[in-house]
Amino acid sequence: MSCCVLQIAGLVFGGVGMLGTLAATAMPQWRVSAHVEANLVVFESIWEGLWMDCISQLGLRLQCKLYDSVLALPPPLEALRALMCLAVLLAIVAFLVAIVGVKYSQPSKEGPQAISTFILAAGVAFLLTGGLVLVPVSWTGGAIVRDFYDPAVPVPLKRELGAALYVGWASSALLLAAGAMYC
Repeated sequence: MSCCVLQIAGLVFGGVGMLGTLAATAMPQWRVSAHVEANLVVFESIWEGLWMDCISQLGLRLQCKLYDSVLALPPPLEALRALMCLAVLLAIVAFLVAIVGVKYSQPSKEGPQAISTFILAAGVAFLLTGGLVLVPVSWTGGAIVRDFYDPAVPVPLKRELGAALYVGWASSALLLAAGAMYC
């Protein structure tokens, strides 16, 4: 009975982690403009994501622009995109394998060997996905913090941690927890 509870909990955690990975990948709030000077009147906020930049003016008007060319992107952004896209694909595969593992976890003619193969595969896939999400999100967070405290970076170019990073960290934690439950 406790095995079934762990499988269902792992499936729920993995599903929420998968949705969070999709959301973090699509969200434009990876890097958000920092307002650090006391006498600064803020009329607009700048959001930078993996796919687009957005400007919010007075919180009323939002303009977003997709990046023009894949070839013009800096190499770190290309790497972040690739890792997050790979994580999304692996999260979907892990979730589907987990569904199959839960569905066929009842005793059958194939025996426990076939069941444990699906369960173990889902656990490993969830663990890999959690790691894949953690790398680009933490890499971006570290770069933002480093640049924020670097006196050589001009104040208008300083950024803060965006909401997508927090979604990514939470998704990674859920995916790692799901993988641990299945393993």
